[in-house]
Amino acid sequence: MKKELRIKKNKEFQEVFNKGKSFANRQFVVYVLKKEGQDHFRIGLSVSKKIGNAVMRNQIKRYIRQSFHELQEQIHKGKDYVIIARKPVAEMDMHEVKKSLEHVLKVARVLKKTNAGHNEE
Repeated sequence: MKKELRIKKNKEFQEVFNKGKSFANRQFVVYVLKKEGQDHFRIGLSVSKKIGNAVMRNQIKRYIRQSFHELQEQIHKGKDYVIIARKPVAEMDMHEVKKSLEHVLKVARVLKKTNAGHNEE
């Protein structure tokens, strides 16, 4: 992901936590904060040491980034997202992570409706 699409500073994370709205499912908690005058979305990732060793945590972060990359056309721009991974994510593969993230983003109403449907083969 490009640098401008990431949230890195603790201050920026805290702003999203304090002012944003949270949505959750069993695998993820997503905080969403609307940013006026921002023409793209940014994401911040938080994967606790409780989930696994560094290799496992980095793999989970790669899965989340890849899921956002694949969904980027559907995700509303002008918002900051902080994604917190929960323990069950450790047993999931890329496809399951994407499906779960898609679910929690739909709950948060930040995915645009697509007209494509499920016609792909």
